[in-house]
Amino acid sequence: MTFRERVYNIVATIPTGKVATYGQIGSLAGNAKAGRAVGMCMKTNPFAPHVPCHRVVGADGRLVGYSGGDGITTKKSMLQKEGVRFIKNRVDLSKSQWNP
Repeated sequence: MTFRERVYNIVATIPTGKVATYGQIGSLAGNAKAGRAVGMCMKTNPFAPHVPCHRVVGADGRLVGYSGGDGITTKKSMLQKEGVRFIKNRVDLSKSQWNP
C-alpha cells in the first residue's frame, strides 16, 4: 500500500465531530515528518466525501487548505455542523482531536 493510500484509509476513519492534524495523519501513515505530504493528499482527494479531508487541520487547530465551496469558511461551517468545538477561529483540539 502506498503512503497516499494509507493516508486516505486513515482519514476515512476520522469520526464525525472529531479532527486530526496533518502531522498526526502522517505519523499514523508511517512518517511523522510528512504533514505537508498529507496536505497534498488532501488537496487531490478523489474520494470526498468518503474521505473527509475537511476533518484534517493544522497542528495548532488552525483551518488550513480547503478547496471545496468557499474554502476555509466552508470547512469551518462543515466542522461546526458536525459538533467540532472552536476557540475563535481554531479548533479546540483538547475537545475535538481524534485519538485513534
